[in-house]
Amino acid sequence: MGEDKSLLPFGNSASLTQFQLSRLSKIFKNVYISCKDKSKFSFEADFIEDIKSNSTFAPTAGFVAIFKHLTCESFFALSVDSPFISEHEISRLIKEDSLDNDATIARTKSGLQPMCGIYHRSLEKKFINMLKEDNHKLSFLLKSSNTVFVDFEDEKSFLNLNHPHEYQEALQLI
Repeated sequence: MGEDKSLLPFGNSASLTQFQLSRLSKIFKNVYISCKDKSKFSFEADFIEDIKSNSTFAPTAGFVAIFKHLTCESFFALSVDSPFISEHEISRLIKEDSLDNDATIARTKSGLQPMCGIYHRSLEKKFINMLKEDNHKLSFLLKSSNTVFVDFEDEKSFLNLNHPHEYQEALQLI
C-alpha cells in the first residue's frame, strides 16, 4: 500500500481501524485490536500489542499475543483490510464452528481467507512454535490442523485492501 493501511480514512470513520471497530462492536460483545504499537491510534479501544518478532507483517506474533491476553477458548479474527465481510459471513462461520475444530476459516474461489475465521486455543502451541521458527505460513498451519473451511461464493465481500487501486475501489463501494 505504501503507507499504514490501518490509518487510512474509510467511510465516515477517521481510519479503517475505527471503521472496523465500529461495525464489529455491533456484532460482538468484545472487540480487540491486535497491533504492534497502540500509540499510533488516536482513539480508545481494547488493544492487544503483539509480542516483538522479526517479521514486520506476519500475523503470527499477533496470534501468540492474543492467546496470551485472552482466556477464552476461541475467538473470531478479521484483518483490518477486509471491510466488506459482513455479519452474514461471520454468522455462517460461527454456525459452522465446533469445539472439535482447531479453526473455522472462510474460503472463496480465489483461496483460503485465513484472516477471516475462528481460531481455537488448541492452536496456541503451534503458533508459538511457528513464531520461534520464523514460520508464518497460516495456510500450511490450517491445512495441517483440524480446520473446517466454509465456502463463500461472493468474492467482493472478501476484497482485501493491499494496493492503492483496491483501496480506491473500496472507497467507491462504501
